Amino acid sequence: MFDSAPDPDLPAAATARPQPRALQQSPEFARALMACGQDPLLLDDTLVLHRRLPGGLRLAMVNRADLTDPAPLLAALRAGALARTPLILSPESPAPHLARLGAVPLATPAHAALWDLSGDADQRRAALHPKWRNRLKHGEAQPLRLTRQNLPHDVRHWLFRADAKQQSARGYRSWPIGLTLAYARENKGQVKLFQAFEGKEPVAAILILTHGNAASYHIAHTTTRGKRLSAHPLLLWEAANWLAAKGVCRLDLGLINTEDAPGLARFKLGTGAQLHRLGGTWGLWPPLGRLLQPLSLLDRRLMGA
Repeated sequence: MFDSAPDPDLPAAATARPQPRALQQSPEFARALMACGQDPLLLDDTLVLHRRLPGGLRLAMVNRADLTDPAPLLAALRAGALARTPLILSPESPAPHLARLGAVPLATPAHAALWDLSGDADQRRAALHPKWRNRLKHGEAQPLRLTRQNLPHDVRHWLFRADAKQQSARGYRSWPIGLTLAYARENKGQVKLFQAFEGKEPVAAILILTHGNAASYHIAHTTTRGKRLSAHPLLLWEAANWLAAKGVCRLDLGLINTEDAPGLARFKLGTGAQLHRLGGTWGLWPPLGRLLQPLSLLDRRLMGA
């Protein structure tokens, strides 16, 4: 159980729930981008990012959007200032039908781990992998104090410093700290910092962004001591239960990479999260129409469901 005051910022659980959307398609994300000087567009209820590359070329990007029927989005693009702009489309789900519009595959689909929080705690516990459940029991037996708070506006917070070192050591890049702080500033109460302490020493932390009735696992770090105490599974478990109690029905645990980070992949899927195949990345330049359609046939099987 967390040490904290009652949270007025997130709504209590509701009976009528809209379909959860990816963080990259949320109004919360758009507000954070605008606070950082970017100018995202909302076309046919789809968030479109655009930027000007060196040489003056403009590029539009659509990430984690529902493109089951891309026609309304493309019509909105044609009617606006981006009518002749090259598009990078990364659908939320496999969309091989984009090939018929002249889109060309650029990258094969990745997978994300989506944790359904709509059931009760007993159902979630029963769905845990046995090894994950054993680690949770071990963590529950430790003298750990768990806390929950809104993210402090502090670029020097220990979690940011630890994450920067982790990114450097493992060779990946996450959001700039400024964008994370902007998300917290523009979306009051929707960036939750969960921490585990042994005495006064923090041994694990998880930063979760909420958006609508969904949430995303954003940053996490566990110290060597925290790993010995199984602090990370305990913290994630309690955070998931708290989110569920607040009406969050899905927690996006992020991309799964079994080649470069097999341990993290096992950890995420051990929660009972489902492996969700995304739609890959496609390139589309509307002025060319279907001229490039034959190229898409080469990767049709890899880009399909």
